[in-house]
Amino acid sequence: MTDVPAPVFRVADAADVPAIVALVESAYRGDSGRRGWTTESDLLDGQRTDAADVAATLGRPDSLILLAEQGGKLLASCHVERLPEAGYFGMFAVDPSQQGSGLGKTVLAEAERLARERWQCRAMHMTVIEQRAELIAWYERRGYRRTGQYKPFPYGDERFGIPLRDDLRFELLVKELPA
Repeated sequence: MTDVPAPVFRVADAADVPAIVALVESAYRGDSGRRGWTTESDLLDGQRTDAADVAATLGRPDSLILLAEQGGKLLASCHVERLPEAGYFGMFAVDPSQQGSGLGKTVLAEAERLARERWQCRAMHMTVIEQRAELIAWYERRGYRRTGQYKPFPYGDERFGIPLRDDLRFELLVKELPA
């Protein structure tokens, strides 16, 4: 058995926007998303993100998109941002063909390291759709805790998808980061 080389990490730039959008859409929506376990296709239809949203994310101060590549191929990405009280982790996407390989754990750990070292963050925050029990459990196994704090889903704003049910909301998950 041959060892799979570790991914190469880098911070995205404007030229990466189309590839990021394609990766995020493939991981969360439509038939390609159903190949992996992170799909939201049973909860939401429509887009997960678009080029304008990704470009705006890259353009904000203290905000970046971390890319994981292997042999020049984009395998995973995530948004990392400095908040006043913590780092924020979001828009996490792993190529559906790579899900279950351990790549997600590696990317999450790198995002936490980056927030800790770049911005001296002592905690990481994220929001997850409450109905994604298996995804919340995955984050809990990596040290995140449910807070019981919720944010409403942005119904009526198709930039975030078209809801297929009327009870969606986000729960805040928090992890304390080691010094």
